[in-house]
Amino acid sequence: MFYDELDPRAYATGVCVLHADAFAKLWAICRERGLSVVADVHTHPGAGFQSDSDRTNPMVARQGHIALIVPDFARWPINPKRMGIYEYRGDHAWLDHSPARAPHFLYTGFWS
Repeated sequence: MFYDELDPRAYATGVCVLHADAFAKLWAICRERGLSVVADVHTHPGAGFQSDSDRTNPMVARQGHIALIVPDFARWPINPKRMGIYEYRGDHAWLDHSPARAPHFLYTGFWS
């Protein structure tokens, strides 16, 4: 789901802000379809780094949630080795699974 599909005001401030009713809508869609949210994806200019805002405001503050940050505003071609991949551990703590630290964490080949 795109953030602005959940909340038309998501980008009104210039940064992504999802209000509580957006999450209520997301959880309802997940229940209806038998799905769960395991990760969020957003973009940054330049490298796929985790900003202070990302660290202190996780999109889903549940232990084990994955935040994927795509570099260069996701302009093609996307180099997965430059992505930021972070696992939320709770209490604003994160594990960095980005390719430089954990090259095999994210599989990007063909499924077998």
